[in-house]
Amino acid sequence: MISLHDLRQLKAQGKKFSCLTCYDASMAKAMQVAGIDSILIGDSLGMTIQGHDSTLPVTVADMAYHTAAVRRANQHAFLMTDLPFMSYATLNDALQNSRMVMQAGAQMVKIEGGAWLADTVKNLTRNGIPVCMHLGLTPQSVHVFGGYKLQAKTRDAADQLIEDCRALVEAGAAMLLLECVPAQLGKEVTELFPHIPVIGIGAGKDTDGQVLVVQDMLGLTFGKVAKFVRNFMAEQSGEHAIVDALKSYHQAVLEQSFPNIEHTFQVEL
Repeated sequence: MISLHDLRQLKAQGKKFSCLTCYDASMAKAMQVAGIDSILIGDSLGMTIQGHDSTLPVTVADMAYHTAAVRRANQHAFLMTDLPFMSYATLNDALQNSRMVMQAGAQMVKIEGGAWLADTVKNLTRNGIPVCMHLGLTPQSVHVFGGYKLQAKTRDAADQLIEDCRALVEAGAAMLLLECVPAQLGKEVTELFPHIPVIGIGAGKDTDGQVLVVQDMLGLTFGKVAKFVRNFMAEQSGEHAIVDALKSYHQAVLEQSFPNIEHTFQVEL
């Protein structure tokens, strides 16, 4: 299986890597055939699998269940799992809930927030739990933001996000994920931390990796589609269309043909 060290090596070599959300064994097998480099068992399952209108109702037990299902079928991709809403509000909560998803098969946990979580990151890292920090648009805070909107649109806001990244990396964060921020900021953060893989979703083409919700890139989103989504399924045909769509996404990330200008937020900071 791909390791965190492997992802760091890809960054050092200037190579991109692919990431998709996954919640079940069948899709994990398809992603293995397609060669997807990393998998996020995301709390997005609250909407895509459970039918909620946000990620907030998802529990740690849900995350552990889906992590175990993906892990049983996966022999290739690096696996990281979201800690859901309020499951890392205290240091003890973060440690115990990380233990649950790591024992279920995760290689890393992902949590949402800024510099105020530095102690949490330090505590988890000290206990052998690698942490990916999710910044920018953080869906667990959607009610604070007032909706799903572009973040860090001004130079001051971008500088604050960079300072948050710096504090978290100094605390031990092993990976960063930036969502729905200007492409220029995605590039700046990626270059500022040469040893930390940076994954983007709506953060431009210059991040080390790209992630999408698998239902979005397969065209299973009904209603408004986010600017940063590309429907790879629409480009396929035939009996192996889903696997071919996954392969097409993987190749597009590696070749840097995705995301392109139409999938990024061009804001001068």
